[in-house]
Amino acid sequence: MNSDKEPTNQVGANRSASAFQRMERLPPLLMMLYLGLVGITVLFVILLVAYAHTRTSSGAPTGVYPLPRFFSLSTVVLLISSYTIGQARRLYATDDLRALQRCLGATLLLGSTYAGLQVLGWRELMAQGVLLDGVASGTYIYLISALHVAHLLGGMLFLLALLLRTSHAARDAVRSLVFIRNPYRRLQLHMITLYWHFIDGLWVALFVAFLFLY
Repeated sequence: MNSDKEPTNQVGANRSASAFQRMERLPPLLMMLYLGLVGITVLFVILLVAYAHTRTSSGAPTGVYPLPRFFSLSTVVLLISSYTIGQARRLYATDDLRALQRCLGATLLLGSTYAGLQVLGWRELMAQGVLLDGVASGTYIYLISALHVAHLLGGMLFLLALLLRTSHAARDAVRSLVFIRNPYRRLQLHMITLYWHFIDGLWVALFVAFLFLY
């Protein structure tokens, strides 16, 4: 009886060992990023649940006012920025630093545009009578949106630093070669791409929730 169970246990043990080995091979910075993304997800899930509970318990009808159109426009802008930064790794792999520089710059510009559209969305909320010192459910919209913009701005600072390094390296053939062959730069590009896609997907999920609850 015991001999029949040993292969199954061994397979399970091998899978666990393999999973741990993959985790050990992850660069520490990438592991920290994954943990940070988990923490951000938990934060926004808690805020969204609190917003939904406050919204439903207040008994106020939904759909009285349309969701700010600038929120919809900013969603489109953020999706475009996710596409542009998605091209960055391909350009890096082809050693095209000039195109990579333009790609990172376009993503940074689109991120700035998104942040500006969010501010215009807040002004539209105020025009509808949804104020920060008003009902709690309205306050949650400002809080969730502002926290998301803050996390995006953090990514934009990292993106700006990478853009400046790319621009500096693109001016000289030797620096370009060193930049392309540097595994740390490759890791940085992977991290900012992963983080940007995560922030993009997070806002899409929040936007869909707002559509149903606002």
